[in-house]
Amino acid sequence: MTDARLNTLRNWLEGLKANWQLDLATLAPASADASFRRYFRLESKNPDFGTLIVMDAPPQYEPLDAFIQVDLLLSQATLNVPQILEKNLVDGFLLLNDLGNETYLSALDEQTADSLYRDATAALIKMQLASKPDVLPNYDTALLQRELDLFPEWYLKKHLQMQLSQQQDEQVKKAFELIIQNNLAQAKVYVHRDYHSRNLMVSKKNNPGVLDFQDAVYGPITYDAASLWRDAYIAWPEEKVIDWVIKFWEEGRRAGLAMPVDFGDFYRDFEWMGLQRHLKVLGIFARLFHRDGKDGYLKDIPLVLKYAIATANRYIELKPLARILESTRTNQDG
Repeated sequence: MTDARLNTLRNWLEGLKANWQLDLATLAPASADASFRRYFRLESKNPDFGTLIVMDAPPQYEPLDAFIQVDLLLSQATLNVPQILEKNLVDGFLLLNDLGNETYLSALDEQTADSLYRDATAALIKMQLASKPDVLPNYDTALLQRELDLFPEWYLKKHLQMQLSQQQDEQVKKAFELIIQNNLAQAKVYVHRDYHSRNLMVSKKNNPGVLDFQDAVYGPITYDAASLWRDAYIAWPEEKVIDWVIKFWEEGRRAGLAMPVDFGDFYRDFEWMGLQRHLKVLGIFARLFHRDGKDGYLKDIPLVLKYAIATANRYIELKPLARILESTRTNQDG
């Protein structure tokens, strides 16, 4: 690649070369995500590091302040997050230590799942125990509503070309009200917001490595659990999910987190929070395709839709939403 930002990045790294013993010839793409950010990996002759990661975050789209703030918060909570070695806030570059390239997604199978999820549960509880109000933005009514609105706007109207009747429109609005009501009634903690198999890295020490946390907020206690076990990229049998959520609930309560006394209440919260996330994700995946030209997430829509339909069908007050979701399955297949 010879784009202008890459040249600026190379010039910045040239100035750091001696300090970090960088081998600039090894600079290569490491990954990109659903935003404007991208990542590069390069080798260092410093034996303490071996390889390093460079984050390229164009400041007009992805200011680094939130990443730096949350990185510090999670580091203080003893989570395994990237260590910021150098920063260039004007151009939008960070030099980070490398948490490796083995994601949970690539490592999860029936043999490894219990152990990997046990570590992810422990890290999640550590993060939630560190929570304080008025540090991160609030996951409030306006934000929950804005996220839910992505579903009718981008998934139904834009992606499926589906026009809701007046009755269906009212049913969707009513379902959204009920979902938000449930979400806001939950205990509040730090919420990573994308705590799933693509953002957790398998680490030898202090597993997992945690990435992509710059959108963290202060909100419902079940949100990250729903991201983790109702994952858009990997599905598990319901009895396994229930078992993992029970362990999270038991360990969280033991650690002093404000979780309901009755597991049934907690699981209902987990489900309703998951539904909010899945409706949002359907909208986001459609928007990534139609607005940003990224089609890689379209293949993940059927699983997310399946989760949403199953949850909405389990609660009588969400049945009208379930029927609308089921009708989209026909459109999706068509």
